Formats: sequence, C-alpha cells, structure tokens
Amino acid sequence: MASLLRATTWGLCPWRGYCSKGTQGALSEGFVAALKAVVGPPQVSMAAAVREQHGQDESMHRCQPPDAVVWPQNVDQVCRLAALCYCQGVPIIPFGTGTGLEGGVCAVQGGVCINLTHMDRIVELNPEDFSVVVEPGVTRKALNTHLWDSGLWFPVDPGADASLCGMAATGASGTNAVRYGTMRENVLNLEVVLPDGRLLHTAGPGRHFRKSAAGYNLTGLFVGSEGTLGLITATTLRLHPAPEATVAATCAFPSVQAAVDSTVHILQAAVPVARIEFLDDVMMDACNRHNKLNYSVAPTLFLEFHGSEQALAEQLRRAEEITQHNGAFHFFWAKEAEERSRLWTVRHNAWYAVLALRPGCKGYSTDVCVPISRLPEILVQTKEDLKASGLTGAIVGHVGDGNFHCILLVDPEDPEELHRVEAFAQQLGRQALALHGTCTGEHGIGLGKRQLLQEEVGAVGVETMRQLKAMLDPRGLMNPGKVL
Repeated sequence: MASLLRATTWGLCPWRGYCSKGTQGALSEGFVAALKAVVGPPQVSMAAAVREQHGQDESMHRCQPPDAVVWPQNVDQVCRLAALCYCQGVPIIPFGTGTGLEGGVCAVQGGVCINLTHMDRIVELNPEDFSVVVEPGVTRKALNTHLWDSGLWFPVDPGADASLCGMAATGASGTNAVRYGTMRENVLNLEVVLPDGRLLHTAGPGRHFRKSAAGYNLTGLFVGSEGTLGLITATTLRLHPAPEATVAATCAFPSVQAAVDSTVHILQAAVPVARIEFLDDVMMDACNRHNKLNYSVAPTLFLEFHGSEQALAEQLRRAEEITQHNGAFHFFWAKEAEERSRLWTVRHNAWYAVLALRPGCKGYSTDVCVPISRLPEILVQTKEDLKASGLTGAIVGHVGDGNFHCILLVDPEDPEELHRVEAFAQQLGRQALALHGTCTGEHGIGLGKRQLLQEEVGAVGVETMRQLKAMLDPRGLMNPGKVL
C-alpha cells in the first residue's frame, strides 16, 4: 500500500489490475486501504445502497454502480486519488449532485466514483471584476444566496439546483440563456485534476480576465467534456449585475405555430428579453392540475424582462404588440416578486406536473436545438409526431435560443414502450440535425447520444475528439463509455 501512496503520476508505478482475483469488479483490499489512507476511512464507502445512489442520475439509463464511492475534502486529495486510480487502471467517475439527464454518472466499467460535494467553498469573490471562484459542492442557489447583498448574480439556471462545476462539465444552460448565455460564455477559468493526478488551470492560476488570445482555449475544451477529460475542482465564473427591475409576462395562443412565430418576431425586433419559455397545451393542462391553477389550456409563452423601469415599459409594449399580432390572448404581466414567483411556478414545476399524468412511470426528456428560423417548423412537426406516436408527453422549451424538450412518460417495465420512446428521441435528434441544429442543446451526450454526435460532427470531428481524449487520458479511465 505504501508504494501506491508514493506514486503521484502513472509513470511512477506499474500497470496493475484493480480487481481481486476471480472477482470481476471487486476492488482489492490493498487498493481500498490505499483510498482510505488518502481521505480517511469514513470517506470511503462500498455499501450497496451508496453505490447504487451514485450509479444513476435523473435519466432513464439503468443504474450501473461504481465499486466504491470516495469523498475527498480538498484538491490535494483529488490529485492523490486520481494518481492512485491511474496507476492501478481503475476507472474514475466524477459525481456532483446527480441531476444529469443523459446517464453521465453511470459506472459502465465499475471503478471509483469521486463525489466532490464535500468541497463546497466559495473561494474568492471579486465584485469589482464581476467574477467568483467556487468549488464543486457549491450549487447555483447557494452562490446566489451568497451574492444577495452584492448587487450581483449568476443567471445560468438549468432548473435543478445543480453543482456549478457539474454545470460547467455538462455545458449547462437554461431559462436565462437567451440574454446571458450558457456556461460556455460564463466560465472564465477552470481548475482541473487530470487523469494522472496533475493539476491544470485552464487559463492560468488565479486568472479571471474577460478575454484572451493566448493560445488554445483550454477552458472551452473542458466545458462540456462531461468528466471524460478530468475532474473539475474549481470554476471561475462571470457574474452579472442584478437587474434594477424585473417584469414577467405570460400569454396564450391559438396554435403552436402562432406561439413560436411570436418568439421569432420578438427576437427579430431586438426586444432584449431575458427569458422566453414555451409550454404546449398538454403541458399547460398538466400544470393546471398539478398546481391547482386555471391557465388557458393552449400553447403558451412565459417571458421575463430585465432593466430599468423605463426600458421595461417599452419592452412590455413591444412584446404585447407582437404577440397580439400573432393572435395571443390573456396577456398578463407581473412586477412584484411574489406575483412573478407565482407566475413562474408553472414553468418550474413542469417536470413534476407531467410525471403526475401517469403515476408510477418515469420521465424521459429529449433535448434538441435548432437555428431560430427553423424553430416553428420543427416544433409544429414534433407536435404532430408526438400525437402520432401514441406516447404520453408534452413539449417545453427555452425557445428564445432555439432549444426545446419533449418530456415523455414511459413504463420502465414495458420494453415495447421503452423502444418507442428511444425511437422517438432518435428521430427528433435527426430532424434537428437535418435543420442544421444540434442533437443536444444542454443535456450533453452521455450514454444515449453517441451515435447522434457522430452524425452531427462527422468522422473527422469524432476522430479529432478521440485524439484529444487519448492525449489527455491515454488509458481511457476518465468516465469511460460517455460521449465517445
């Protein structure tokens, strides 16, 4: 065991199998003792319930548990754990809050799950530079609570109270992306533990500049890498001034076409909308039942505007004119925080509202994104395809940036229904690609979209990704089976 702890990079120790003789997937006693020596015995678990908890996310992918779960307390321990696993050929699976939707934490080859949530410090706040450094255990809600009195906020909102480093790893976005961008635009620097235990700062230690032309964009390489290139142990984020005033609005439409046409026209008119969300009639009916509300059961837009009092009045006027031109009815707006919260309750509870339509079933969320001009075409077609499929599902989307989801309900014990859901999701992904879009706007590739990724970027693109992966992770130990 002492020799394992002395190793700091893979080159310093020989290749050894990590399984006990004759027991596929079982870690040797010596290796487990080495893990405990790094983090302490209480921070290592091989209990079946703990491993199962860490072998699945919120997706439909079946649970594939790791062989052990480890909770490091600092970046030095993460480096030592990575070096130890690398020396012994043990797969490494990073874990944050487990809120992913593409099976990104499934341990398809077993190995060690490194749960980073005990590293939960807000390391450095630079209000004058509009930046903050956070560890993996800090969630977006915790950060914004910390920023409450600073006049700043972090706007990227994927719905779940996800880990900010996990959001960087998956390239998350959400309801505010139309105005503030996704994680790709809001990550300034990353601290990454490479597979062999070396520590990398993608923009240089301590740096938090707004732009740079210095060499390759290493930060951009790791944002969206889904734990396949390294473990993100800190992220430097771009903060934004909290808006002076906020107004939320909602309006219903006679058709999907009318609602989505309004979205395109609002953007073309350069109305600086902060959020613009679409819910179809099935979703609105589900939300009414779940939240005991009485919104119109019709395709509906939810909008939010940020700015000065004077600017908001003009934005509201223009948006109402455009929506009414497209046949909108019941245009309603709210300014006070309590009213806005009540209005947005419908959107925030959409996932649970759909699940309540078929108790006992699981939810599966598709995720595609197309150029804004093609959004009406694909949404109308998807609505028709969903009706024809016989599946129970609803459409919801961050339509301001061309991104939407179908939330489908499926009985996990019904193989035929599972197959239909999978076929529908693959068909939708290919429709998006045909319209020059992407097979995932924010959920990532994970386990389920590897074929679609190949179709999206082509053979040369995939081969380039494989070469990058092989350069950084030549033994293929970082979250194996994902993306490629």
